[in-house]
Amino acid sequence: MTRIKRGYIARRRRTKIRLFASSFRGAHSRLTRTITQQKIRALVSADRDRGRKKRDFRRLWITRINAAIRKGGVSHSYSKLIHNLYNRRLLLNRKILAQIAISNRNCLYMILNKINPESLPESLPESLPEALPEALPEALKTPQALLRINGGFFYRTS
Repeated sequence: MTRIKRGYIARRRRTKIRLFASSFRGAHSRLTRTITQQKIRALVSADRDRGRKKRDFRRLWITRINAAIRKGGVSHSYSKLIHNLYNRRLLLNRKILAQIAISNRNCLYMILNKINPESLPESLPESLPEALPEALPEALKTPQALLRINGGFFYRTS
């Protein structure tokens, strides 16, 4: 009977697994069984943490928005702000609202003024001329245009 030698398929599979675990330490990058176990563990962690990352960023955005509106004395709470946004059919995602709250608070005040005129504080901060230079035409000083400038998501249904 003729001798049958093993082909390269198993070696190619192990090499591919080793390349995945090449940055692991110790036996986790050298022994095939351990590499396989660590690969499964790493992929499970990556899958779990993708959802966790989305959750953590959403919590961070909500905290930033809430802090900005409470600091300015604009609104009572985050939940009332979101409720008013949806009632006015002015749909802004939380990521963009958080960016506006940090980088350009005057734009946030303008958005809140569009939602509820009573929610605007008595006087805007003195930095308003810096945030909206005189060179901008009036059409660009609306909240919609400012959101477009800041790369925001703006959607309004009538």
